[in-house]
Amino acid sequence: MRPIPTARTAPWLGVAVAGGALLGALGFQYLGGYPPCQLCHWQRYAHLAALLLAIAALPFAGMPCRLLAGASGLAFLGGAGIAGFHAGVENGWWQGLPGCSAPDLSGLSVDELREALLQTEVVPCDEVAWSLLGLSMADWNLLLSAAAGAAILWLVSGLRHEATA
Repeated sequence: MRPIPTARTAPWLGVAVAGGALLGALGFQYLGGYPPCQLCHWQRYAHLAALLLAIAALPFAGMPCRLLAGASGLAFLGGAGIAGFHAGVENGWWQGLPGCSAPDLSGLSVDELREALLQTEVVPCDEVAWSLLGLSMADWNLLLSAAAGAAILWLVSGLRHEATA
């Protein structure tokens, strides 16, 4: 009979998934040449929060472990929400944020326009930079973050009673 995962598994799951997601994002950025947009950065912040909370849970057992790991799971679900919003922007279901598109340059002189274009580095949030199996990075992050958050919350929920949690 295989052992049932315990609440002690939750922080390790959080560390593995958040750490892997952050390393993957950095790899796409620095090795693949895909600069992140504003919403991509926000998704990274959620993964960073999930990672730090999961790491903080590692030395504990019992309720402190459950609370910190549970907070990590909630951070993943927050990241899933951001990724879902980003996926909707990519699919044109709703507008993105003001920082996700090029600034309004109308009414500028040629010199002002040149200076504004040289100073502006905008990575659009509404364009899919990379996809796999028809899913963008935001789509994959939505699936990954939602699954990790749900799994962590299940592990720490107490649905399985254990004496050594």
